[in-house]
This record gives sequence, structure tokens and C-alpha cells, in this order.
Amino acid sequence: MSHLEARDLMHGIAGGAVNEAQMSAVLTAYVMRSISLDELIGFREALLELSQEVKLLNGEVIDLCGTGGDGKNTFNISTASTFVVAGANVPVAKHGNYSASSITGSSNIMEYLGYSFSSNPDKLKREIEQTNVCFLHAPLFHPALKAIGPVRRQLGVKTFFNMLGPLINPARPKYQLSGVFNAEVGRMFSYLFNRCLTDYRVVYSLDGYDEISLTSDVKVFSKMGDECFSPESIGFSRLSPSCAAGGATVEESAGIFLSVLGNQADKGKISIIIANSALAISCFKGISITEAAHQAQESIESGRAMEQLKRLLAMQ
Repeated sequence: MSHLEARDLMHGIAGGAVNEAQMSAVLTAYVMRSISLDELIGFREALLELSQEVKLLNGEVIDLCGTGGDGKNTFNISTASTFVVAGANVPVAKHGNYSASSITGSSNIMEYLGYSFSSNPDKLKREIEQTNVCFLHAPLFHPALKAIGPVRRQLGVKTFFNMLGPLINPARPKYQLSGVFNAEVGRMFSYLFNRCLTDYRVVYSLDGYDEISLTSDVKVFSKMGDECFSPESIGFSRLSPSCAAGGATVEESAGIFLSVLGNQADKGKISIIIANSALAISCFKGISITEAAHQAQESIESGRAMEQLKRLLAMQ
């Protein structure tokens, strides 16, 4: 499919011209084969054209948003990292959604904790100005995502919509940390981000995680090119997969999330959050990952990360 055909298909999904059976067929087709770069560009272009844009801090914000779909059932790493990064004085416009292929997505966690989803720009501006965080629930800004959400949940498997989430933040952030579920997707993301962002980091852990899991070496794509890091080379110990494991329910996942921000989780989980937060802080501030890791650790240990969450929830 050409980039224009992909763009027209997404317009059809959003406009109601594509019924649920047809949507299911489209999604299933991409389970069977990989999406091309032209198709990804076309789908992304349509979703951004159709989205409700929101202007926040002139775009001088970062998003931490992974593709999901890695099948690892990790705890909510990008969501927890969001508040650690905010506690290090970096504004985060977090794009997220309910989980379609795992137990708990970022929207599930935030809703459970009492955050009120909204597309009201005044509410979002107040939140990010006062807490360094606002949360952009994808279906409120993207009619195509709202239309296809029920079909994605019924299928219950990774689809190409997992790939689109990090590419279509309605705040148009100038900085981005994205995790991807394989290296080829990482290369496509890097190509797209290189054209439109001030700076970015795209990460893929070589054992399959779409974030820095510290369970293996990690490939990082950026404007400087791509390279591999071991956990040890960036100051961390290598962990077992159990350290990244998430909860079996939303309630259990929320408990892990709060224990990490409260500096009460096991050391492995906190190390994973510090590593991912450090990469985001380094990207936004242009500092070394070592210095950024110190700032991330201080954000947790000082209580600022938890305070940002409490202040945000108090504004609802």
C-alpha cells in the first residue's frame, strides 16, 4: 500500500466508512505481515490531520510513550518514569491509552488513581505548568483510535496501532523517548523522528522489551545514530526478567506503580525506572546519562516524583 492509500484508509476508519468487520480484516492482515515505512507514514499523517491539536509550552515538552505489544507484561515503566522525569523539572505531555494487548495500559493506571481524562486545553495547560505533567488520553484526540478501540480489544493481540501511539501525540512534543518491540521498528521511528523532532531516543532491549529493561543490552537510536549499551556501561546491574514483571490486575499494577514512586519497591524495579527516566532527562536537557541518572534518583529519593503525582491528582 502506498503512503496515500494508507492515509485514505485511516480517514475511512475515522469517518465511519470502514465497518468493524473490515477493520478486523485490516488489523489481522498486519498481524500476518509487517507494516512498511510508507504505510506507517500514511497512517501517521492521517491521524495527525484528524487529531485535535493542543499547544503546550510551545512544544518544549517530552513524551515517554512505548509501543507496547512486546508481550512481556512489564509494570507501567513509561508512566512511572513520567513522574520521575517531571520531578527532575522536565515537562512531560504523556500520550497514552487503555491496554489492548496486555493487562494494564497507562490510561488504566491513571484512571484507577483518579485522573480525569480531558481534551480541554486550559485544564492540560494548568496541569503541566503546575506539576510538569499532563496526560493525553488518545481516544479523546484521535477519532480513528476511538472507532477502532473495540475491535482492537476484541482481537487482543498486538496490531500496527501499537506502533502509532508514540508517533501521534496531539501536543506535538519536540522531544521523545519511545520504546519499540523490535529493531526494524526502531529504525522506522528514528527515520520519522529525525525529520520532525529537536531530539529523541528510541530504545529496544535485545531480549525483546520495548524499554530499558536492564535484563540485556539495549539498542538506542538518536540523532547521533544508533548504538548498543550494556546495563553495566551506563552504571546499572544486569537484572533478571522478574524485576520487570507487572501485576495481574489493574489494582496490583497500581500498587507497584505507587511503590516505585514512593521509593518502596524492590531495588530492581527502581533501577529500571531510573534508567528509563535518565534517558528521557538526558534527551531533553542535553546532559550525560550518568548525570541524568543522578537527577532521576534524586527525584525519587527526595519525594518530588510522588509529589508531582499527588499534585496532579489533587487538581482533578
